[in-house]
Amino acid sequence: MILNLMPCVFPVLAIKVVSFTRHANDTAGHRVSGLAYSAGVLLSFLALGLLMLALRSAGEQLGWGFQLQSPAVVAALSVLFTVMGLNLAGLFEFGQFVPSSVASLEAKNPAANAFLSGVLAVVIASPCTAPFMGASLGLALGLPAWQALLIFGALGLGMALPYLAISWSPTLARRLPRPGAWMDTFRHAMAFPMFATVVWLVWVLGQQTGIHGASALLALLVTLALVLWSLSLQGRSRLVITTFSIAIFTLLTWAIGPNVIKTTPVASATSQERWQAWAPGKVEQVLATGTPVFVDFTAAWCVTCQYNKQTALADAGVLADFDAKKVTLLRADWTRRDPTITAALAQLGRNGVPVYALYSPGRTPVILSEILSTSDLHQALAGLAPK
Repeated sequence: MILNLMPCVFPVLAIKVVSFTRHANDTAGHRVSGLAYSAGVLLSFLALGLLMLALRSAGEQLGWGFQLQSPAVVAALSVLFTVMGLNLAGLFEFGQFVPSSVASLEAKNPAANAFLSGVLAVVIASPCTAPFMGASLGLALGLPAWQALLIFGALGLGMALPYLAISWSPTLARRLPRPGAWMDTFRHAMAFPMFATVVWLVWVLGQQTGIHGASALLALLVTLALVLWSLSLQGRSRLVITTFSIAIFTLLTWAIGPNVIKTTPVASATSQERWQAWAPGKVEQVLATGTPVFVDFTAAWCVTCQYNKQTALADAGVLADFDAKKVTLLRADWTRRDPTITAALAQLGRNGVPVYALYSPGRTPVILSEILSTSDLHQALAGLAPK
């Protein structure tokens, strides 16, 4: 249920809920829409879980969120959120680009529209699940397929539940504000969480393809906005401006598009001298010397990872405690696909990031909470013998 509050998911759910106010008396229609939306969410989570289970059974080392390890997927999501943001901001309407017969078909089939909205919500929400569901998803991959799919199904049901409850409860629906000019203002405001998500995705792409890849994507997104704006124009100028903008977009796609998916070499060490790059067998090598090890399993596309990195893991008191206990700090960067890191996570019973593991000689690794706090770290370090 928490996933509905993610910046990229909340606008989709909010716009769907607000649509109830336009047809306040259509109780049957609301219930059908709620069931269709829930079916889209549930089946999408099951399909995504089934795909990952199938790939893993075929020998692939994949973890939850694996799609964001591909620059092409990150770029595609950036395009999707940009288009959705521009639509919410009122730059264009999708009905302008499709034949009237298609638009009327969508209006006549609200259930299909709701189902597709559920699918879209899962596509944009799945990367946000790991911080909240890391332990459960790690457990799921060690279970028989049908039991694992039950966990994925429960995840989908929880996400769909708020919309389903409002669609089936007249009491909850009546608590929604009445239709008015505020609805347009609300819709426009929902564009900004979408744009904020694009900023995050471009930053993630920059970690994978470097400054040239991120710059190329930004240039293409700006040109795409120009194309969409030109298509919404009226009169004689539309043909000239649209032709020009499409030509520019095509030229840029050919010239700089390859930079978007061209990965850069992985750095041999992390940017902070205190942290060393994780490598297979390195934990065991350090433990053999009698030194404890703390491993930060992280990824650029993991928002929780970045928050913890800038707060608890950057706290002066925590760093002083690490130094006092002579703890070796390793960082395993899962931004790009890395089967060795996936295998290391599986050994800890996890299948997504963030994961924080404290190793000490002769003891079972201690797994800390995904949402780190300085008190958690101090408590874990207090169990180590002073060096």
